[in-house]
Amino acid sequence: MILDDLLKYDADGLICAVIQHHETGQVLMVGYMNRESLGITLKEKKACFWSRSRQTLWLKGESSGNILHVKEIRIDCDGDALVLQCDPVGPTCHTNETTCFYRLVNDDESLTLAGDGVAAE
Repeated sequence: MILDDLLKYDADGLICAVIQHHETGQVLMVGYMNRESLGITLKEKKACFWSRSRQTLWLKGESSGNILHVKEIRIDCDGDALVLQCDPVGPTCHTNETTCFYRLVNDDESLTLAGDGVAAE
């Protein structure tokens, strides 16, 4: 099987990529990849994404130094999502939290900060 034959990119040529810590299983972030960024990721073993807001390739950590070293990539059963098992260097979130998922939704729909305590809102 060829990888590109299995992947189902959306109408914009993107596929969702869930980034997970390879040791703890913690979900660190979600990004989007196109064929080019996935190719770079596979070659360099560093997570590269397509920035939807800037419309350009984005190598995670290129300005912050907080690189995601890719250990393993998995494809879901439908071929429309990826999971990248990564070894992060530094915090993953731009707020300096370990994960982008640091806001806990309570039963009353209020939010509690549940990260490393770096982000303030």
